[in-house]
Amino acid sequence: MIEAPIPKPTDAELAILRDLWRLGPCTVRDLADAQPPAHRRGYTTLLKLLQIMSEKGLVIRDESRRAHVYCARFDETTTQRLLLSDLKTKAFDGSIGKLVMRALSSGPASPDELAEIRRLLDQMEKGGAP
Repeated sequence: MIEAPIPKPTDAELAILRDLWRLGPCTVRDLADAQPPAHRRGYTTLLKLLQIMSEKGLVIRDESRRAHVYCARFDETTTQRLLLSDLKTKAFDGSIGKLVMRALSSGPASPDELAEIRRLLDQMEKGGAP
């Protein structure tokens, strides 16, 4: 069976997915209440975005209760890999090296981030999966 590709979220959809990853399954009201005042969207705007996201296959809607509950269909890592792969192809001619070098040269990394990068590189050099 061939599975459909994972749909790419828009910026607005990605913001909602971040909230769902952080909060877990939510109603539209839960999501509206969790937004910081500076980035607050109206209830009906959130509802419409979630309906579109459900049609695209980005979220799963549980209709078993009066207030529908939404959850992300794909986890954060899967979505990040999809977006990174797309960026690598479009902006870096498919080169992971170019992408990583540009990311590292674009601003300072924290000591913890550098340690994690070194750990990952060591693991990959030993033939382990990242």
